Amino acid sequence: MRSTSLNIGSFTFNWGSRTYVMGILNVTPDSFSGDGIIAKGDAVNAAVEQARSFLESGADILDVGGESTRPGSAPVNADEEMERVIPVVSALRKNFSDAIISIDTYKAQVAEESIKAGAQIVNDVWGLRADDNLALVAAKYKTPVILMHNRSNPASVEVREKLGNAYAGAEYKNLMEDVKRELLECVALAKQAQIADSHIVLDPGVGFGKTREHNLELINRLDEIRALGYPVLLGTSRKSFIGFTLDLPPDQRAEGTAATVAVGITRGADIIRVHDVKQMARVAKMTDAIVRRKE
Repeated sequence: MRSTSLNIGSFTFNWGSRTYVMGILNVTPDSFSGDGIIAKGDAVNAAVEQARSFLESGADILDVGGESTRPGSAPVNADEEMERVIPVVSALRKNFSDAIISIDTYKAQVAEESIKAGAQIVNDVWGLRADDNLALVAAKYKTPVILMHNRSNPASVEVREKLGNAYAGAEYKNLMEDVKRELLECVALAKQAQIADSHIVLDPGVGFGKTREHNLELINRLDEIRALGYPVLLGTSRKSFIGFTLDLPPDQRAEGTAATVAVGITRGADIIRVHDVKQMARVAKMTDAIVRRKE
């Protein structure tokens, strides 16, 4: 592994010592999981209270996003996205001075303003492919990046044109080899912008341009992603492949999510991105006690 730790402020991620928990704060009206904060009225106060609950329940990272990535969701321009997320990021930084905050965006302008407001990680679902300037922003502020593999067909025509026809479907010649190759292409974009190796985290992109069978295989073989030499984030929480497998709606997928989290940790996941922080932090802690035992 290229780096064994990552320092952000006074916090150190010691990769391999335990699983870190990222709590999802969707500042949207149309989250697939039904937890969009905007739908709750006062988005800033709702986000602060949700973040407080997450931190008390064991979250290590608060992930703020202002654009839904569910299939068929309407694209949001940078100005509207910033109207949603900047007040939330600012309020989180004010209320939780030591909290680690990530901004879930693929837009350079949103990322830069969020970093200025207090975000310390950029979580990009397009792995630096959608906006040529995002890597430069991350490098400028020495901000760690989470690079996700993505072959979904985004609603945004602008993004689709930049990413090319290869990202229109879920066809793979060899799932794991294709995902690994394309993740390393994202890493190359980061390095080209002078982003340090220690500031790179990989996400295999469960649910993004992949069938149910692809997602199940990806989780089971996550160790092959981990073998690329970077820490790995796994985001399976409440996703549709769990619903297809169990025939359950998003609000009844906690047990299915728990299974993916436990197996993912045994395969090398370093961070889990989840909606149900309290329950999944317990799953992670129990799984860690089994697979990360100190001899």
